[in-house]
Amino acid sequence: MVAGLVSGKLALVTGAGSGIGRAACEILSREGATVIAAGRTYDKLVETVKIITALPSGSHDKGDHCAVELDVSDSKSIKSLLQKIQEQYKEPPRIIVNSAGVTRDNWMLKMSEEDYDHVLNVNLKGSFLVMQSFARMMSEAAVSGSIINISSIIGKYGNIGQANYAASKAGVVAMTKSAAKELGKFNIRVNAILPGVIDTQMIKTVPDKVKESMLKMVPLGRLGSPTEVAEVIMFLSSDKSSFITGAAIDPKSGRVILFKREKNISTES
Repeated sequence: MVAGLVSGKLALVTGAGSGIGRAACEILSREGATVIAAGRTYDKLVETVKIITALPSGSHDKGDHCAVELDVSDSKSIKSLLQKIQEQYKEPPRIIVNSAGVTRDNWMLKMSEEDYDHVLNVNLKGSFLVMQSFARMMSEAAVSGSIINISSIIGKYGNIGQANYAASKAGVVAMTKSAAKELGKFNIRVNAILPGVIDTQMIKTVPDKVKESMLKMVPLGRLGSPTEVAEVIMFLSSDKSSFITGAAIDPKSGRVILFKREKNISTES
């Protein structure tokens, strides 16, 4: 087999059951990484592992890909994952993709405290807990690594009905920049990606008329694909980006898309 860009590396991807997370698993596997697919819905994770196991990929000399149920907002769940990884692979993952995310949209004046807290707990606190735990694991093992946090262009510009989501994703960017300054001395790079409107399960809830108006504002005239975002993840995971840390990259097709959601939506990956 031809060696890929991340051959021989162990990668952890959260939110791996669908969308950008699943696409990241596919691309990382294609380039030779052994992938730990983590998320809330075990059946979807198993499906992801079946997909990437069937791909013609590079050498996975760390062992087989695996699916692990994980609640990123729960430190006990993360601790359990750490133990499983140590037992199975005997080393820390050197690629971390924080892709787990949720939305609970509503007008700010109607948004419940519970919905606000839930989104912040998963999107911001969850990204922090995963990053902290595995950066510590890497530093203690004296190995280099790359952490990629998935934010959103909404975190940069805001959006109607998404005060909680925007706050969480803006926090991810600021946290990424801070972590990059702290972890550089351990040769651990930390970067964020701020996708625009991507063709995931989340966008499928948007009414067709709203989607049409969104596309009119996109210079390329189409939605982005999860694979296109995953290719950016691949670049940041590999040595091709060895001098990039603390960056916030926004694949958004040249234009910010702001739109009103028609109803309250809760989506988890």
